[in-house]
Amino acid sequence: MHNASNPRRGRGAQDNPKNRFTALEYVRDEDVCEGDRPPQATEVFEDTSRSIIARNNSPDIGFDASVNPYRGCEHGCIYCYARPTHEYLGFSAGLDFETKILAKMEAPALLRQALSSSKWVPQVIAMSGVTDCYQPIERHLKLTRGCLAVLAEFRNPVCIITKNQLVTRDIDILSELARVDAVSVMLSITTLDDQLRRVLEPRASHPEHRLEAIQTLSQAGIPVGVMVAPIIAGLNEVEIPAIIKAAVQAGAQRAGYTHLRLPYGVAPLFEQWLEEHVPTKKDKILYRIRSMRSGQLNESEFGKRMRGEGIFAEQIASLFKLACRQAGLANTSPALSTEAFRRPAGPQLTLFD
Repeated sequence: MHNASNPRRGRGAQDNPKNRFTALEYVRDEDVCEGDRPPQATEVFEDTSRSIIARNNSPDIGFDASVNPYRGCEHGCIYCYARPTHEYLGFSAGLDFETKILAKMEAPALLRQALSSSKWVPQVIAMSGVTDCYQPIERHLKLTRGCLAVLAEFRNPVCIITKNQLVTRDIDILSELARVDAVSVMLSITTLDDQLRRVLEPRASHPEHRLEAIQTLSQAGIPVGVMVAPIIAGLNEVEIPAIIKAAVQAGAQRAGYTHLRLPYGVAPLFEQWLEEHVPTKKDKILYRIRSMRSGQLNESEFGKRMRGEGIFAEQIASLFKLACRQAGLANTSPALSTEAFRRPAGPQLTLFD
């Protein structure tokens, strides 16, 4: 039961809905009692996975291999399509997803092992294919930085997408990769309204800070763009022109977008969020989502799940194209190269350790 009169500050989800794989559900006293709800501290657990490169079989996604140093994400974006992945770990897609973070402490070593294998065919690796590799805990654990150092050592290309300004910390490594056409970065900006950002994606970077990150990366010669994602029809699509204009002025060289996806337990969490934060827009937003998703809140079919269908999807596509044209954006992706790939002989010490 959600205590709507006392929202938990700094979190996207306010409670833990039942895990779809478990028969039992446990409810804490604080979820049924009136009064202030205590802050929920973040807990970090060690993930003992023995491999680090995940494979993608979806034609909707432009990469085949990805690295995710973390499971769960403290950014707390209420709409995050990755929330249900926490249910495979025995957790909830709700508050657990953003407060119980699993860190793959051996990620850099596992990545070095994978790239050293003769079975590895050099190709672009995506970082943040599931959860954000620059979420707050990265500031301390530096697992993403460690993985990037390995990629620079092997000169294996990488594409990064993040909502966090922290990516600028690693400009030294990103610059090494850029010199051999082996890196691109996309900053995801959902809204320029920081009041909306605070409740929609509470621990992600301020929109202005993301624009500053675009500028910093661009000035350092690192290919950078903006993802207007996700687009929530009825809530933030009107911001598309302003976001693209601001990003291009900051130095973005390309732009992309994706529609909101609400798989499994994300849908009720998002409906709860609408009721609490934008109740007068709730029905309109849900209607538009269903109009683009064959009458449902989610469409899982390949070829449809990212684009959406119908008049609202077409209007958004037209608005996006117009915004790019008005901003003078050619919108071409950088050609990442594997030509410089190498396997260092023997143990290596790097400048980035």
